[in-house]
Amino acid sequence: MNDVERVGGKNASLGEMISNLASAGVSVPNGFATTAQAYWDFLEYGGLANRIADTLKELDVEDVKALAETGKKIRGWLMEAPFQPELETAINAAWEELSADNQQLAVAVRSSATAEDLPDASFAGQQETFLNIRGLENVKHAIKEVFASLYNDRAISYRVHHGFDHGEVALSAGIQRMVRSETGAAGVMFTLDTESGFDQVVFVTASYGLGETVVQGAVNPDEFYVFKPNLAAARPAVLRRTLGSKAIKMIYGEEARAGRSVVTVDVDKQDRQVFCVTDEEVESLARQALIIEKHYGRPMDIEWAKDGDDGKLYIVQARPETVKSRANQNVMERYLLKEKGTVIVEGRSIGQRIGAGPVRIVKSIADMDKVQPGDVLVTDMTDPDWEPVMKRSAAIVTNRGGRTCHAAIIARELGIPAIVGCGDATEKLQEGEEVTVSCAEGDTGRVYKGHLNFELKTNSIDSMPSLPFKIMMNVGNPDRAFDFSSLPNEGVGLARLEFIINRMIGVHPKALLNLDEQPREVRQAIDKRIAGYGSPVDFYVSKLVEGISTLAAAFAPKKVIVRLSDFKSNEYENLIGGSRYEPGEENPMLGFRGASRYISDNFRDCFELECRALKQVRDVMGLTNVEIMVPFVRTVGEASRVIDLLAENGLKRGENGLRVIMMCELPANALLADEFLEYFDGFSIGSNDLTQLTLGLDRDSGIIAHLFDERNEAVKKLLAMAIQACKRNNKYIGICGQGPSDHPDLARWLMQQGIDTVSLNPDSVLDTWFYLAEGA
Repeated sequence: MNDVERVGGKNASLGEMISNLASAGVSVPNGFATTAQAYWDFLEYGGLANRIADTLKELDVEDVKALAETGKKIRGWLMEAPFQPELETAINAAWEELSADNQQLAVAVRSSATAEDLPDASFAGQQETFLNIRGLENVKHAIKEVFASLYNDRAISYRVHHGFDHGEVALSAGIQRMVRSETGAAGVMFTLDTESGFDQVVFVTASYGLGETVVQGAVNPDEFYVFKPNLAAARPAVLRRTLGSKAIKMIYGEEARAGRSVVTVDVDKQDRQVFCVTDEEVESLARQALIIEKHYGRPMDIEWAKDGDDGKLYIVQARPETVKSRANQNVMERYLLKEKGTVIVEGRSIGQRIGAGPVRIVKSIADMDKVQPGDVLVTDMTDPDWEPVMKRSAAIVTNRGGRTCHAAIIARELGIPAIVGCGDATEKLQEGEEVTVSCAEGDTGRVYKGHLNFELKTNSIDSMPSLPFKIMMNVGNPDRAFDFSSLPNEGVGLARLEFIINRMIGVHPKALLNLDEQPREVRQAIDKRIAGYGSPVDFYVSKLVEGISTLAAAFAPKKVIVRLSDFKSNEYENLIGGSRYEPGEENPMLGFRGASRYISDNFRDCFELECRALKQVRDVMGLTNVEIMVPFVRTVGEASRVIDLLAENGLKRGENGLRVIMMCELPANALLADEFLEYFDGFSIGSNDLTQLTLGLDRDSGIIAHLFDERNEAVKKLLAMAIQACKRNNKYIGICGQGPSDHPDLARWLMQQGIDTVSLNPDSVLDTWFYLAEGA
């Protein structure tokens, strides 16, 4: 790594890993590199240094056409210039040593700029990479192409905007043995979450064929999150899996000359429906990533490849991660959408910001000058050539690409919200229409019709005053877990299982348990959802495990209280296949829900799947910070039967430290608090249901909505009874209902009553915290 000035960050890093990490289990294919001095000597030998400097002195990089013409001219000079004799001789000798007897050895010829991949700037994708180059003459041609790529449009523009002197940046060409990932898979991984900066995970992306399709953003890859502490503890560590469409792959072409050495082909349909790497391979990659991160002492951005011939996993590049690791972790930025709107398209969100403006659909790089400052750039796929125009945009929306492609990296660095992999954005969005691009709602980014109101909130964590009780959060959406965990908190007071079922599963559990009985169109919809998983039931349990374990990992070792599913019958009916299994009640709010459902004969098999998932998270993955909450328990008899049923399914209260909490949300729960507490380790007050059932009003009815107030004296009397009963019995007492989020004065009253925790919606944590501190 002391040779960055000689061979650039990329090649110095490859040499560092080959020299120091091979014995630790990091596999890097061998190769050789030309030096920066060789590049300077090449320019001097051809008399090019002054010509280039004089030409660039006159250039205005904001003039897109002039930039393109100048870059093309300089690249032409470099391609025509001969190598100096010393470099020619050195390349010949190095090639002989690398190729040995195999003159048809396939190599990658990559660029490594001497100012590239430094911790304070990312030159990601600025220069070229040429794959499957064979034969000495083709290697030399590719090296020249690499030298010339220092003057492509994006590189010239990037240097100007970041204050790098053109004359101070040199190129080193790295010639590295190819990994046969054309018959395997390849991708990118980061040793932190690229969106939130959460550093306890490795984020891995994977697709078939050569890794360039993932890097470029030409393909929507499979994605995985791996929990670092579980890797260290040798426990199952894959938290989440997202099946990518993987529609195309890059493979070797017939010719071995730069520009024609690879071709892109369609991936077979059945291969798209399965993950291209196994959990074991993902964990093996993550282990290599952690060795690299530890060696470098900083978050890393790593490219990897699986050789389809020998089945081994190789690291082909590693560089410092340059966006999230530089962010000021003490200042919290929160973009909040203030109104709802019509969603036009969805994709993967990049960054956590919101932007709005008129749509500009750009078909090719030739039309880039159409984009004016404040426009929303919409295109099939950007690449780093587009960097000059990306920075003008209020937001970026693409049909293709994953969260680790170059365009995503550049968008993050520029601080511009981007949604990638939408599929059909260029068709669904209309030229000139006003839209709002929101990346502030989790993994899914949404383009809304019109200009919606949004705001930016900033707070310094350093300024948070202390409180006499704990503030927890209501977090249902695993997509936001890593992000929300950076807020000041004492864990999750309410994680709604139905949120995970709705967003990540979308199918009624009965329909999965009885797949063979479903009508053809329902089966087709379910088959599409369960792609990549072994069976319908595996899919249901695995997705629950993924959602719960993501929340648990994000907040570990703090408590995460997971509420068992509390869908009403009308909500279950809306899931795929649900209409066959739900009773069609007049008043679902007071019907077949909560504990009554779990202990009934016709839902028990579904409930057992929830238990199986929770047992997997706690006992197998070791995330024992997960606690269980039982909703809507009408009678003490129901309480007893649910506790027995949990124990029958391997979730015995007290075993392996398991606490079981009850939702206190019916007047009966507060009135018979001592009796209910015999079966539970405490209460979490659900103020929404408690209020509607105390005041006898439907909280969904607009006609009487003005009467709904958790601060009503009758409600407060019940709240006080519940709190006092828990204190008497030395049991946990918290509140997870909406009330304290909406009414900070109610949160203050609860604090005065001696409540242990108040669980708030994430968007109200900071405001309520400061409000309470003022009166504490």
